[in-house]
Amino acid sequence: MNRAAEKAVPKAASYFAGAIKEMSFEDARGILNGGDTAATKFFEKKTHDKIYNEFKPIISTSMEEVGVTHAYKNMMSRYDSIPFMDKQSLDLDHYVTNKSLDGLFYMVGQEEKKIRTDPAARVTDLLKTVFGK
Repeated sequence: MNRAAEKAVPKAASYFAGAIKEMSFEDARGILNGGDTAATKFFEKKTHDKIYNEFKPIISTSMEEVGVTHAYKNMMSRYDSIPFMDKQSLDLDHYVTNKSLDGLFYMVGQEEKKIRTDPAARVTDLLKTVFGK
C-alpha cells in the first residue's frame, strides 16, 4: 500500500503549483500571518479533491498489481462467512487514498514548520526574505 501511495505523490506538485497561481492576496496574508501549518492547510483546502481523484486510480492499480486487493477480498470473504458477524464494507482504495493524502499533507506540514522555525531550512532567497523576521 505504501508503494502505491509513493507512485502517486509526484502528481501532487502540479496541483500545488496551480493553487499558488490562483492564490489571492488574502490567502497569502493568511499564510504569512497564520500558524505553523497555514500554507499546508491552504494547499489541503485547495487541492485535496483534485489530488484524491488523481491518486485513487494509481493506488487502485498498484494495489491490484501486487495482490493487495485480492488478499483483502479473500480475507473479507472468510470474515463474511462467519455466522452472526456484521457484514463489513470498506472501500480499500478509498481508505488507502485518504491515508495517503493524510500522509502527504502531514509531511508538507512538517516541512512548513521547519521552514518557519529553522533558518537553515530556508534554502531560497524568497524563503529567507518571507520568513526571516
